[in-house]
Amino acid sequence: MNLGVVITEQLHIADACRSMEAAAKRGWNLRCFLTDSGVHALQEPAIQKLAAEAKTWLAVCELSIERYGVEVPQNVADQVVVGGQYQDAELAHLSDRVVVF
Repeated sequence: MNLGVVITEQLHIADACRSMEAAAKRGWNLRCFLTDSGVHALQEPAIQKLAAEAKTWLAVCELSIERYGVEVPQNVADQVVVGGQYQDAELAHLSDRVVVF
């Protein structure tokens, strides 16, 4: 299963993290795109762990990280793609299912 997860709101980060951790335990391929206030998920240890262990492909909207003043943590900087809506479209195209939080 190729699961795409889009996090658009800071309010839903915890739920998204739990869903992604459960999917990773099942061995599913994960793609995650963070946009709007969802970019605050970069600060979550669970997201950082999934990215660092290469259990998820992670991209963030450059405009959103600039808007909210969020920085990509050094420990996952090499695993995070800073881009735009193209990465969101790519996630939708390559995923069997997409969940938006």
